[in-house]
Amino acid sequence: MSPVVVTVALAGLAVALLGFTIWRLRRQLARERAQAAATLAEREALVRAQAIADERMRIFSDLHDDLGARLLGLVHAAATAQEADRARELLQNLRDVVSRSRGTPGTLGDVLAEIGNETRQRLAAAGIGLEWHCPTDLPDPNLDTGRALHLYRIVREAISNVIRHAEARQVRIRIRIDADALHLELTDDGSGAGRLGEGRGLGVHSMRERTAELAGHIDWHKGTVGGTKVILSMPLEAVA
Repeated sequence: MSPVVVTVALAGLAVALLGFTIWRLRRQLARERAQAAATLAEREALVRAQAIADERMRIFSDLHDDLGARLLGLVHAAATAQEADRARELLQNLRDVVSRSRGTPGTLGDVLAEIGNETRQRLAAAGIGLEWHCPTDLPDPNLDTGRALHLYRIVREAISNVIRHAEARQVRIRIRIDADALHLELTDDGSGAGRLGEGRGLGVHSMRERTAELAGHIDWHKGTVGGTKVILSMPLEAVA
């Protein structure tokens, strides 16, 4: 084989190798550009999402400040304890919405403590006493804001029924946990009028729906000292 042919063959091979190298480099560059574009798009999407979340929180805060002040004024201007409690309940529901929008996590113990404090304040304002029995050694799993809100609203509605209908002087709340469930019993010493609406009414319907969201069970019975006993059971695995 002549030197010229060898030289041409080697040159052709070199050109082919160079072309293949350039092709690989171009593919790698294209992948890197695509990855960079995707990363940039993700960052821009995150920035937009954060801006939307910030604006939503600003709107929530403005609503809370405006409506909260108006509802607080209604609490103080109410002619009866029942009217004051309705305004107080709406105020707390508003605060729930703001808290849920922030997605603040908590534990079962935190939620029960807040429920106890809120219930004590509402009943005291209505001239009703509270016996609160909650063991200090309860399991304390994390509770997301959605499940916490369901638990708040169930107890809040039960207390609303006591204040508005039961003509009670005392409420007793017992909380216990067995092997696999949380049990909350709320008993009043009133007239028993709360049982009259246990199968009907938006409030009771809402309590049943929220209990179903917790994979739990709720029922109404005659109280041991008159009045009504509300029994809520909620599987622990549904709140862990």
